[in-house]
Amino acid sequence: MLERARKILGERGGAAAARLSAIWIEQTASVRAALAPPYAAARARYQKLAPRERVLLRIAGAMLGLFLAYNLVYRPIQGAIGDLGHRIQQRQHDAVEVAHMMRTYQRLRIDLATMRKRTVAASGDFSLFSVVEQALTRAPGKDKIGSITPADKKIPGGLTQYAVDLKLNALSLPQIVDTLYGLGGLNVPVTVANLHITRRSQDPHTFDVEMTCVALGHNG
Repeated sequence: MLERARKILGERGGAAAARLSAIWIEQTASVRAALAPPYAAARARYQKLAPRERVLLRIAGAMLGLFLAYNLVYRPIQGAIGDLGHRIQQRQHDAVEVAHMMRTYQRLRIDLATMRKRTVAASGDFSLFSVVEQALTRAPGKDKIGSITPADKKIPGGLTQYAVDLKLNALSLPQIVDTLYGLGGLNVPVTVANLHITRRSQDPHTFDVEMTCVALGHNG
């Protein structure tokens, strides 16, 4: 049955091909017949031209051919190549941007993990203000404290940012070093976020210091 179907399809295909071939030949003959008189007339006129006119006509034909080839073939190809090159450059730029974003994301993940490890234990009575005040009372001394202002706030991720803005007056350089060392040695993970040191005009050997101490803690 399969062979019979193949035979029928082969016969029908051959018949269709024969019909298409006949139509093609018929149409080609019609076109040739329609173009024959103009072609013969043009050829007769060409034969009557002087040799110099024939040369000029050939040059004009060659220039027309070059013009058509340039506008219909060369320019579209060049345009397609230029567009492809632009798209490739854009894809490369996008790939670089994505790689940069991935590196930034990984770095932020690492920083966030580190920050989560350096957090204050969850406690409703924790006060960074008290911790910092006690440390500054020891060094550089209570008389050097100009002001201590707490500025706690909730931040995303279930965390609280404990912050204290400090102003210390008339510190010597060794006292500044001792102060920073004392804050860094606390049993609470405290970070100095901002530090501004200004030389005092009354005494060039002493300085006024402004800083912000920050600690992160889980919401209690």
